[in-house]
Amino acid sequence: MKSRPIKELESLLAYPGDDRVFSEADLKGLPQPVRRYLSSAIEPGTPLAVSVRLRMRGSIKIGRWLPFRAKQMLSPRRGFVWAATVAGVISGSDHYAEGHGALDWKLVGLVRVVHADGPDISRSSAERAAAEAVWVPTALLPRCDVAWSATDASHINARYHVEDKTVHVHYPLGDDGMIRSLVFDRWGDPDNTGTWGLRRFGGEITGCATFDGMTIPRSGRLGWHYGTDRWSEGEFFRYHVTDLRFIHS
Repeated sequence: MKSRPIKELESLLAYPGDDRVFSEADLKGLPQPVRRYLSSAIEPGTPLAVSVRLRMRGSIKIGRWLPFRAKQMLSPRRGFVWAATVAGVISGSDHYAEGHGALDWKLVGLVRVVHADGPDISRSSAERAAAEAVWVPTALLPRCDVAWSATDASHINARYHVEDKTVHVHYPLGDDGMIRSLVFDRWGDPDNTGTWGLRRFGGEITGCATFDGMTIPRSGRLGWHYGTDRWSEGEFFRYHVTDLRFIHS
């Protein structure tokens, strides 16, 4: 399948929320620890967005740590486009939309250095989109078909779907009710063995910020093997969100 242009994919994913606003009624029936997180992350009266545009900077490990600047269009239940420039010379994007995921990166805009697509990339990318829903807390409400549970007072779990793919994400909470880390089993081949499977993925949230009534993870670090003795080698992404704008009608 021929990939759509990036700008077209971004437009497809820019779903506006409806005219409703967040209230206590949106938390009805949820376990108390889940209510605590969502009420900490979403201020009363906040419009119910399901998509967001954001910008970030940080560093990514490609053999060694390199700086990047990126923009992203994210609609957690439908997909994302993450477009970046790395070290000033590598540019391209990762994306998932309409059931298909791909990576496409070039050196100085001319020489292809990475291109990958197919069912494995699509599944892994869909699971990434779902896990990044923490950047749109109103997209984690039950009205968005998210099933919540709580292990105890400081550990909550979400199950949701991105098209035909199901994702289970586990979130430890801090004393303030905010998410401090996340972990889930993501489809991947981090060791480049040629054999794909479910591998532990996640990371730590090192800072939060509030944008337009929602408090999101502003900075953190992510990678494979989170929570295992291989985390130091699996970590590959450190980010800081510099701008975030929810999509409204």
